[in-house]
Amino acid sequence: MSRSDEGAKYRGIRRRKWGKWVSEIRVPGSSERLWLGTYTTPEAAAVAHDIAYYCLRPESSSLDKLNFPSMLPPNAQRGMSPTSAQKMASDSGMAIDAQFLTIARPGQQHQSVDNYGQNQALNISVEDYLYM
Repeated sequence: MSRSDEGAKYRGIRRRKWGKWVSEIRVPGSSERLWLGTYTTPEAAAVAHDIAYYCLRPESSSLDKLNFPSMLPPNAQRGMSPTSAQKMASDSGMAIDAQFLTIARPGQQHQSVDNYGQNQALNISVEDYLYM
């Protein structure tokens, strides 16, 4: 499977031409879209979409359309406000990205590029995002 097809198996995400993965979702009953974030991995974008989907739908909604139904956080609730669902989804997606980056390069300090093309040390943990 090529890198461009890697995320095609997940619902609610797409890949930007420069390689980042993004997720957004429509608010049920309106034409409003919620931006859920830009992520390094397709899995992080998919988790963000799952959480927003779950939190914005009523109790009677099926979990069949989720990418990772077992990864819903214990504090995720049905019927949350769009703003609350957006924050929870974004925070969880960033935590998944942080986890994948740590697994991909254990023991190394991770580098990110800022808006000016300069490398900066990436010092984050899953807890930083989940418990803010």
